[in-house]
Amino acid sequence: MLQANEASGFGRKLPSYQFDAAKVIVSLDADFLGNWMNPVENGVGYGKGRKIDEKNPQMSKHYQFEGHLSTTGANADERFTHRPSETGAVALALLAAINGSVSAPSIADAKLKAGIEKAAADLKTHNGAGLVVSGSNDVNVQIVVNAINAAIGAYGSTINWGVTSNYRQGVDKRVSDLLSQMEAGQVGALLIADANPVYTYFDGERFGKALAKVKLTVSFSERLDETTALCQYSVPTHHFLESWGDAEPKSGLVSFMQPTIHPLFKTRQWQTSLLKWSGNDTTYETYLRNYWSGKIGSVELFEESLSRGIWETPGTVSAGAYSGGALANAANAISAAPKVSGAEIVLYQKVSIGAGAGASNPWLQELPDPISKACWGNYALISMKMAKELLGLDLVNGSEKSKNNYEYYPQKPVIKIAIGEKSVELPVLVIPGMNENTIAVAVGYGRADSLGKTAAGIGANVYPFAKLNGETVSYSNAVEITDMKRKEKIAQMQIHNSYEGRLDVVRETTLATFKQRPTEILDARNHLKEAYGGKEGDFRKEGTLYGVHANPGLKWGMNIDMNACYGCGACVVACHAENNVPVVGKNEVLRYHDMHWLRIDRYFVSDKENPDDLKGVVFQPMMCQHCDNAPCENVCPVAATNHSSEGINQMAYNRCIGTRYCANNCPYKVRRFNWADYTGADSFKNNQDQQTVGKLNDVVFQMNDELTRMVLNPDVTVRSRGVMEKCSFCVQRTQAAKLQAKKENRPLLDGEAKTACQQACAGDAIIFGNVNDPNTQISKVREENPQRSFLVLEQLHVLPNVTYLAKVRNTDEIIPGKGHHAKPATEHAGAEEGAHH
Repeated sequence: MLQANEASGFGRKLPSYQFDAAKVIVSLDADFLGNWMNPVENGVGYGKGRKIDEKNPQMSKHYQFEGHLSTTGANADERFTHRPSETGAVALALLAAINGSVSAPSIADAKLKAGIEKAAADLKTHNGAGLVVSGSNDVNVQIVVNAINAAIGAYGSTINWGVTSNYRQGVDKRVSDLLSQMEAGQVGALLIADANPVYTYFDGERFGKALAKVKLTVSFSERLDETTALCQYSVPTHHFLESWGDAEPKSGLVSFMQPTIHPLFKTRQWQTSLLKWSGNDTTYETYLRNYWSGKIGSVELFEESLSRGIWETPGTVSAGAYSGGALANAANAISAAPKVSGAEIVLYQKVSIGAGAGASNPWLQELPDPISKACWGNYALISMKMAKELLGLDLVNGSEKSKNNYEYYPQKPVIKIAIGEKSVELPVLVIPGMNENTIAVAVGYGRADSLGKTAAGIGANVYPFAKLNGETVSYSNAVEITDMKRKEKIAQMQIHNSYEGRLDVVRETTLATFKQRPTEILDARNHLKEAYGGKEGDFRKEGTLYGVHANPGLKWGMNIDMNACYGCGACVVACHAENNVPVVGKNEVLRYHDMHWLRIDRYFVSDKENPDDLKGVVFQPMMCQHCDNAPCENVCPVAATNHSSEGINQMAYNRCIGTRYCANNCPYKVRRFNWADYTGADSFKNNQDQQTVGKLNDVVFQMNDELTRMVLNPDVTVRSRGVMEKCSFCVQRTQAAKLQAKKENRPLLDGEAKTACQQACAGDAIIFGNVNDPNTQISKVREENPQRSFLVLEQLHVLPNVTYLAKVRNTDEIIPGKGHHAKPATEHAGAEEGAHH
């Protein structure tokens, strides 16, 4: 992108993208909600465009063109698949359809061709409010994308060159040049900070050998990673929470770092090392303070900025100065590229592990991938068609036994992926929405043992399958694949992929259908209430044998907008960190003993007869619903689970004797049982016998040493073996907010108590607050959205305190209505049996 932008007249820099201003978004293999540029910033803007005003229902339109099912593609309104090597042809065809400035290449796939034409027409209709982004690392493709954005008036509206993004500044060719210089003995000293080229570079083995030819090699890495292990000197820097620093992620926006803890080990910040080696005895803290005090104007102003965390100077809105001089050569290069036949591999980054930085973090290893719902390792994602042709696994028309065996058992077929002498063997996951010739594998795995027990031995390193195409590294390549006739286990936290047309589990529709029948969901809910108590009856009162009591004062509730949730999993990790949720390791996940208080259920919306033709994906965050008529409470023999006066379903851990009756009686399956002493909380040593339970001590006892136990939240109880636990609506936070208001002798204000999941959500999908106060945000959201609002499994009359807003896909498709019992969008396509049935 940097080189393409330079060739297009903008300079070697990256712009800011205004997803909130875009009425039409077209992504060419850019996972902008997962890892492209700044996914958090992208998610904030994207989420704003997906919110719906029921009085005037409108939302942005999102087209996705890609080879494998990404997190961003799963959220698209319309999605089209192609080979990774065809990204350039798709970009050219899109530009040709918009303004005819280039010759349109031949697109054999009729559906793909129609999708390109439809996206082009939409972009032209919304001139000045369209945005096209691409994840390609090919300079020529990005030059074409720049031409598309110029043609649709994106510069100065949805793309701002007045404020540049500084997330990436490197160029692949320079690393290649450095490597050649190292091998030639032309590099006298190499200092490495915050980089691990022996692992992340596609030819890391060659880089490792070249290090031996450099006279002085120094690594500042805080961990003994693959590159550090081969350097002559390791001078570990502080952890970022022990460090001083500054960053300018965007021009004019400076973010300051200051330590939250004294250094735990004998480390030194790498900037301090550079200062000392250059003859300056000043510490980096002093150097930083002096620099910014002079830059901002005074010590006082710097201290004020340090307290706020940022120093911001207003930016401008600029369209830049686009030049199309490089377009002709780029188009010719794309048109002349040889066609690829056979299978292609595409390397991608998971939202959890990234390029490998998250591999040593147990929270991130145990976070299920949004698409596969698998954790603790990588695997090969393949299409239904490839599974049938390569493995003889027919998940569409095969026998029910073979389909069920594949779906429900963790043992998956293993394939060998090879390019020349490079090969790797990985288990496969068959999912809908994949291009039939594409294999997708996540990077970041296959790490060195020196990184520790969390990362070591998990998955395989697939960086060697990337290649250098002159100036840039390509992360897709033609490969040979072989069925190895054996199986390996994959740890998945969700194995069923359809909601089977169950009306009261998930509500989803299309924008066209919602406009035509806006009260369909509300009518169905009213019909349910009438069935309980008659037209004049009280649903809450008539639907239960128990008495209904007044609930004055605070009553906590939550609302989740499924249109704004894109499944990233940030809320899941936030819940883990805030509430001391145990990490259990791969062996326990394989036994379905995972402990997440909050999970994100993922459902595919596809045609049963052609599951690879994916219509969409629905993400549904699911936690304890804090039911007012909770079925868990009346089956506990020791009253360990009970209802508070504030509407919270509570757990008294010391009362729990582990009968698990509550979990059996919970229709949402959100309660988690401590089958083992996962955090080492048991004070009796004889009870800490994890080594006899599936050899779990390696993972479990990570929480037993003095260092790793420092991540535990002191405000939250650490649970021991034999105890049930689940979402508490972050009761420690609600209590802290109430106490603060009490100390200040004032009422609790709306928004002062936020749950961890709400705070972490970039899409602003989660609202939490007092539902008894009509002026709170949650009360207003529920009042303003009666037509999309629903309760999961409302017919059970457990009276949840978590409401959901239905998922709406922005398409012109009208789903046939069937009265009060109308089936959701999944079923009109015959997918009630699910993509894997």
